[in-house]
Amino acid sequence: MSKQDNLNTSVQEPPLDYSFKNLHAPKLHFVPTDMEDEEPRAGLRPVKHSKSGKSLTQSLWLNNNILSDLRNFSQVVSQLLEHPENLAWIDLSFNDLHSIDPVLATFVNLSILYLHGNSIQRLGEVKKLAVLPRLRSLTLHGNPIEEQEGYRQYVLCTLPRITTFDFSGVTKGDRTTAEVWKRMNIKPKKLQVKKAL
Repeated sequence: MSKQDNLNTSVQEPPLDYSFKNLHAPKLHFVPTDMEDEEPRAGLRPVKHSKSGKSLTQSLWLNNNILSDLRNFSQVVSQLLEHPENLAWIDLSFNDLHSIDPVLATFVNLSILYLHGNSIQRLGEVKKLAVLPRLRSLTLHGNPIEEQEGYRQYVLCTLPRITTFDFSGVTKGDRTTAEVWKRMNIKPKKLQVKKAL
């Protein structure tokens, strides 16, 4: 089975659901002992597993826990999923994250990221997600950054490929408004010309 076949097969698999498990950063940190003992929530369809016992899914739900950071998140994903490089959907909503951890930008196939209901305070954190080529759906509402002026426009300018933001479709009008806002509020970086010696 090719890597592309794995990508197509696992996208239809149910999520590996660790929501409402009272997980916190130290527990996530000690994956070999704590997370392996924690059973994911059962869904309508069971998650399939590889011969090695790892899950064959592209979706990981860790919402409604008390995670304050994503220490060792890559290792957690590698221990849980057969193909961690194919992770396409991460739900970290309703935790206690104060920033967008750069580790999220390492999952290049990520297309859905839920971060709503956390404690993210700096709008500039969104820039960390700009490197994700397949990111199409993002949630950030319910974070302190939502109260900042130009919140929606800033996110749409920073992440021009997303099609859904905070569970609302991004329209042509949204894009136009974001571009106008950007021209009025974000100063372009000046080109630095090297002086001849």
